[in-house]
Amino acid sequence: MNTDPAYVAAQTGKLIDAFITSDPLEPLLSDAKTAVLTDAMGALVTFEGIVRDHDGGARVSSLDYTAHPTADQVIKDVAAAVVAKHPRTRLWTAHRTGALKIGDAAFLVLAASAHRGDAFAACSELADIVKAQVPIWKEQTRLDGSTDWVGL
Repeated sequence: MNTDPAYVAAQTGKLIDAFITSDPLEPLLSDAKTAVLTDAMGALVTFEGIVRDHDGGARVSSLDYTAHPTADQVIKDVAAAVVAKHPRTRLWTAHRTGALKIGDAAFLVLAASAHRGDAFAACSELADIVKAQVPIWKEQTRLDGSTDWVGL
């Protein structure tokens, strides 16, 4: 086992990928995990944002995510900023657009590091910043057929 700090440092501080896609995220999870993990990583924290059947006290039947044309670059920029703030991590993130049903993955964040504290902190911060800064909006369809927009 290599315990040289430079060995770990050479593998961390990396944004593996960050993007917006209309493709389902579930098939990407295994490859994302493989991409962020190295033999030096002792922790992997994964956040999966799943479409739920309620919001704000109303029942929801489906949603449709729309992204501004700049969203792909913005998600890359915010993810790079989080990596710079958490240089002992390797990060991967993706957000879905288009029509999603209850139970679908809408947003994924993976953070790997040698120790769990770094991975938890980076994963949480990246999830929060993506939700706050990346221009993605969702139109929710309620069970009664009405719709509303979230994040405008």
